[in-house]
Amino acid sequence: MWLLKHLFKRSVNRGTLRVYDVDGLLHEFVGKPAEPVVTMRLHDRKLYHSLFLNGKMTLGEAYTDGTLTFDEGSTVHDFLSLLVQNQASVAAHPMLKAVNRLNRLLKPLRQMNPVGKAQKNVAHHYDLSARLYELFLDEDRQYSCAYFCTPEDTLEVAQDNKKRLLAAKLALQPGQKVLDIGCGWGGLSLFIAQQADVEVLGVTLSREQHAIANQKAQAMGLADRVRFELTDYRHVDQKFDRIVSVGMFEHVGVSHYDEFFAKINSLLADDGVAVLHSIGRSCPPGSLSPWIHKYIFPGAYSPALSEVFPHVENNQLWVTDLEILRIHYADTLMEWHRRFLENRDEIAGLYDERFCRMWEFYLLSVETSFRHGAGMVFQMQLAHRSDTLPLTRRYILDAVG
Repeated sequence: MWLLKHLFKRSVNRGTLRVYDVDGLLHEFVGKPAEPVVTMRLHDRKLYHSLFLNGKMTLGEAYTDGTLTFDEGSTVHDFLSLLVQNQASVAAHPMLKAVNRLNRLLKPLRQMNPVGKAQKNVAHHYDLSARLYELFLDEDRQYSCAYFCTPEDTLEVAQDNKKRLLAAKLALQPGQKVLDIGCGWGGLSLFIAQQADVEVLGVTLSREQHAIANQKAQAMGLADRVRFELTDYRHVDQKFDRIVSVGMFEHVGVSHYDEFFAKINSLLADDGVAVLHSIGRSCPPGSLSPWIHKYIFPGAYSPALSEVFPHVENNQLWVTDLEILRIHYADTLMEWHRRFLENRDEIAGLYDERFCRMWEFYLLSVETSFRHGAGMVFQMQLAHRSDTLPLTRRYILDAVG
């Protein structure tokens, strides 16, 4: 236990962490100010070393397995918030600095997403039970950052705001052909077709999403203008007036960024417009949580803009607009978690208690990153020419209303 005590004593500069070891002995670590107070209980002696040597992985695994719990009114969310408040001192510990360097070295291997492997990575998360996603997403199953225009917006309203904003940035015109890369369950593609007289092709690597998207197109009477294909975007070979991609770029991998923007360049018409909506980070390049990578999103990564811009520039594309969404995703995740808890019994019936703890940790840890850490979402508008779109953002505001 002395290694773990050394870590906490050195790292807790704000708030109070109370830790009960396996023998029930209390160890208290107090910073200034002393609030908030978080109480953690360890149920396995192996955690004494594994939390010290590989805390980012062990914390999620131990919470999932139930060998690390919280009591006296504390929650895992409270502990994650305490960690973020002490992030600088935690990261400065020599052992953790070494682990972070190793994670950065392994980043290229973890983000290899060639054709074939990319589909396996997608299936790991998105081919789970369709019912699971019905139980915590909005009615349209938008699985990406919503856009809250007011604090009173419901999740459904905020997701509709997001779709409307993306459609406005695409500046749609009748008769255009639109490509939706990583179309999910088809909600944005169908929304775009409803907003303008355009043809939309949505591509996905998820069999579950592909089937549901086609069912929705048929039910909405839009199958004549909206079609969905189960294929890798790299296999698409035609020109489009508009391209949109939401929540897919996170799965591309840094080593494939040049390939991605080269494909955008080749698919986009000379006077075309593309809009990329992606999770990012407001800090220098880093690495994804190894726990998230192993259990939730294999092959994923949230890039710094400094990792994205060179590849945009190398492929002769203009960045005609860039918007950073800050707290919006934290609020989205908070609502997803609330709905997850409301339906927890049914989700446990679909899977089991361990799955529920794993997803609670996923939703809460990501929310904490976006509310208190460096997580953000960016919407990047791209074009071949600088004069393709109006020279002020008024057209976006007018379209959103």
